[in-house]
Amino acid sequence: MAQWGWRAMAAAPIGRRMERLTSEGGVPAHLRGAVIALGNFDGFHLGHQAVVARAIDRARAQGRPAIVATFDPHPVRLFVPDAPPFRLTTLDQRERLFAAAGADAMLVFQFTRELASRSAEEFVAMLAQDFGAAGVVTGEDFTFGKGRGGNIAVLRDLGAKLGLFAEAVAPVVDETGEAISSSRIRDALVAGDCATATRLLSRPFAIEGVVIDGDKRGRTIGFPTANVELANYLRPAYGIYAVRVRLPNERVMGGAASLGIRPMFDPPKELLETYLLDFDGDLYGKTLEVALVERLRDEEKFDSLDALVAQMDADVARTRAILMPARA
Repeated sequence: MAQWGWRAMAAAPIGRRMERLTSEGGVPAHLRGAVIALGNFDGFHLGHQAVVARAIDRARAQGRPAIVATFDPHPVRLFVPDAPPFRLTTLDQRERLFAAAGADAMLVFQFTRELASRSAEEFVAMLAQDFGAAGVVTGEDFTFGKGRGGNIAVLRDLGAKLGLFAEAVAPVVDETGEAISSSRIRDALVAGDCATATRLLSRPFAIEGVVIDGDKRGRTIGFPTANVELANYLRPAYGIYAVRVRLPNERVMGGAASLGIRPMFDPPKELLETYLLDFDGDLYGKTLEVALVERLRDEEKFDSLDALVAQMDADVARTRAILMPARA
């Protein structure tokens, strides 16, 4: 699992360079006539990948551009502003994932009250006329328009009148026969089950953020850490994790990370603190992507710093065994 996760991370940035468009900015002439994969695509799990792959296949067969459309903020955030953090990816992460999948552009629908109030007819007209789409591919459960009044049947009917084809892709199921979904991934992460989340995503769940200045306690005990705030990401189970870290130069390194509130220190502060194995350098102000490979244990409050350091030594040894297993 660890080796496969490494390959998935290492391959992600190698996709083609793509354009990022916004619903307010529209679609430039050279991207009109595209096939659009349409959905939230938070997480971009195996089910989402199937929708995007189908849209790209249809676009390539017809000699058209392929665009992946997503929504920001997520509609839930607009309608339930006090909902706890739940995002699985940022727009930057989605852009890289869509590019690696082969898309030509990402179209970000700025999900506002105005957009939410548009009727299904108005939404389809926007796709066909304002954005010049030739076709749309969605999941079977996709809904749109005011009051979620539109579904795939409505999309097909309205689109046909405007020269827009519409296709729905069936849910992807795993070996248990259960559909792969973002909610299943969130449930797995909250339970600390990295293996299930990785299997459903096709890669480890990763948190990306800018390294902030910390209190430097880790440096004084031999474990300097790169600290990243959790921002709008879903909160996985607090604890210690074996991780892989993508640096700004695209180098990927192993590490041991503490995700939580640091019960040994006051005041409690929610952070992702990562100790990179065999690394010496300054990362302040740099953007890292930290992928959770395996959860090692719960957060703990130790009786002394010596006890904490001994446990961290053990965590690092176990992390090395997970990320760099001995070869036969």
